[in-house]
Amino acid sequence: MTEQSESPTRDGVPGTQSTPSTPAARPDPDAAYLERRTLRRGSAGPLLLTGLGVAYVVSGDYSGWNAGLAEGGFGGLAVAAVLMGLMYTCMVFALAELSAILPTAGGGYGFARRALGPWGGFLTGTAILIEYVLAPAAIVCFIGDYIESLGLFGLESSWPVYLVCFALFIGVHLWGVGEALRFSLIVTAIAVAALLVFVLGALTEFHTSALNDIPVDHGAFGSGSWLPFGVLGIWAAFPFGMWFFLGVEGVPLAAEETRDPARTLPKAMAWSMGILLLLALLTFVTATGARGSAAIQDVGNPLVEALQPDGKATVLSRIVNYAGLAGLVASFFSLIFAGSRQLFALSRAGYLPRFLSLTSRRKAPYLGLLLPGALGFALAASSKDGATMLNIAVFGATISYALMSLSHIVLRKREPQLDRPYRTPGGVLTSSVALILALAALVATFLVDKQAALIALAVYAVAIAYFALYSRHHLVAAAPEEEFAALAKAEEELQS
Repeated sequence: MTEQSESPTRDGVPGTQSTPSTPAARPDPDAAYLERRTLRRGSAGPLLLTGLGVAYVVSGDYSGWNAGLAEGGFGGLAVAAVLMGLMYTCMVFALAELSAILPTAGGGYGFARRALGPWGGFLTGTAILIEYVLAPAAIVCFIGDYIESLGLFGLESSWPVYLVCFALFIGVHLWGVGEALRFSLIVTAIAVAALLVFVLGALTEFHTSALNDIPVDHGAFGSGSWLPFGVLGIWAAFPFGMWFFLGVEGVPLAAEETRDPARTLPKAMAWSMGILLLLALLTFVTATGARGSAAIQDVGNPLVEALQPDGKATVLSRIVNYAGLAGLVASFFSLIFAGSRQLFALSRAGYLPRFLSLTSRRKAPYLGLLLPGALGFALAASSKDGATMLNIAVFGATISYALMSLSHIVLRKREPQLDRPYRTPGGVLTSSVALILALAALVATFLVDKQAALIALAVYAVAIAYFALYSRHHLVAAAPEEEFAALAKAEEELQS
């Protein structure tokens, strides 16, 4: 498989590289190519990155997870959430090591490129891209539902609301990454503070008898009051247990815009994961114990319902309702960021059309923001089916988790001599646990929404065909992820 370095013409379209008559005849074509594809360095520190990690996920505490009660009951979802929390914790530790080795905007795709070759890099990057394009489209539908339920300005959940959301928040990202991350941190802080207020309010109504009030399916293997749908219900609840953590793996995508990434990224990822584990535990237990698992298993705003035992709104329930909107905005906003950086990295390296990685004067990947945003808006406006789109995103996420965990194992075994400023506690054992649980979660997506999983597979197949027939023959050797892989190949040849 040949990796080619091609020079761009003035309009950004790659041409054939030629050798100048003298070294000073013209600038290095690779340097010129990358200059038009540069992000703003040093804009993010530990606090902003920790906020970004929590922002990716915080909307999952406000809604979505409760549907897992209908699949596994309180006990089934509890076990699923614990196992998915373990998977994410193990994976975050593995990614922290990998991001310290290769701190580029490629994130998981870059790690897989080094460990598993161009095909592994593309498959991982595409899976991540599916997650980060579909998730904002799903969340904007939920934002519309919240706005409608709150009666804000008499608006309904419809395409004008979706359009304003995409236009407004993409505009902030175009303004600059530092401004975008600061905005995200503020909104996330509001959402997290409201979660803590909710927990205190829900504890006043907490009853352990409310946890397992879902009727038991006596025909299910292993069923009982805590596992009303049996042992299989645990597995079916995996995707909903993921909603407490889905997206935190996107923190390394900000690597090129981070100060001292080798030290900052592992610290921010660990803090993000710790906060999310605590919020998941508090939210899940208090919400179900305040109102009952049966009452909140199929509602769109479980925290609000948990605070309204008689169906009447209270001051506290209204505060939590508005904060739920803030949480959705935080996740929507940060996932747009993640999708644009993944698209930017894949495009810069030639895996996707190269014009998608061009950056503006403010060093924002404007096409990487606008095109996924337009696609997300079109999907949301045409379907209004946030649940299906989020299930498609989950399917893509589980594929990427398995491949990223495998990448850590491969690099530990094949390149033990790599400089590792941060090392994963437990080494390959930790990433092996993440790999096994990710594969189990991938299979579980078929148990919950087979149609969504098949749609994701179809999209994946089209992307694979594009890579096989075209882009794998037009990779850019000067891209950071490709240079990193080329260095590994050269070192192997020297040692042989």
